[in-house]
Amino acid sequence: MNHRAVRAIYLFEMARTMRTLLQSVVSPVLSTSLYFVVFGAAIGSRITQIEGVSYGTFIVPGLVMLSILTQSISNASFGIYFPKFTGTIYELLSAPVSFFEVVLGYVGAAATKSIILGLIILATAGLFVPLHILHPVWMLSFLVLTSVTFSLFGFIIGIWADGFEKLQVIPLLVVTPLTFLGGSFYSISMLPPGWQTVALFNPVVYLISGFRWSFYEISDVGIGTSIGVTLGFLVACMAMVWWIFRTGYRLKS
Repeated sequence: MNHRAVRAIYLFEMARTMRTLLQSVVSPVLSTSLYFVVFGAAIGSRITQIEGVSYGTFIVPGLVMLSILTQSISNASFGIYFPKFTGTIYELLSAPVSFFEVVLGYVGAAATKSIILGLIILATAGLFVPLHILHPVWMLSFLVLTSVTFSLFGFIIGIWADGFEKLQVIPLLVVTPLTFLGGSFYSISMLPPGWQTVALFNPVVYLISGFRWSFYEISDVGIGTSIGVTLGFLVACMAMVWWIFRTGYRLKS
């Protein structure tokens, strides 16, 4: 493996975060804080507890997951799209660097940013509500797994997009609505039976449910099912990335 190439891509992408600190870190943290203020004060006063957990505490995993999903996709998609936009992608493709090393550098940097952001949001949440993480190892595992999976997904979007507008289409019109409807602010068990069945077709339900289980040991679906769905999506993204580099889809044209 060309460690120097991976390290160069990784450090370049991490340095970009420092240059856009306000957009990359401060803005998501402030947005999440507003969710705590609005939902915690307005809805928390009406819904005191969900399955024995105060409402303000209950929504913490969902808010963290909301930020991780959107930021992982955003960081990874822009990271690979910008070389395409400037034309430097051809220098990267002609360099003695394998596609695995390219993906490792870009996706590794995007996932690292999301993990750091998730931990910052968790620390911020502790200022608003008391946090109790019953399974910290599982919490970190879900954090890392979700960040890597959706960074890969964002990498695919960045290659697919042929304009800056398309970079925002899937995050805004697909991922964000699915996250809001995936139990970020409520338990699926609170829905009518018919809508509970419909909600189970939302893949984000399994991500949030597994992540919430690591905090409070409460979940809408089994922990094994949550891990299985997440790993399945990870494998699907890896297969898609392999196909893109094998065929040169939107890379060589």
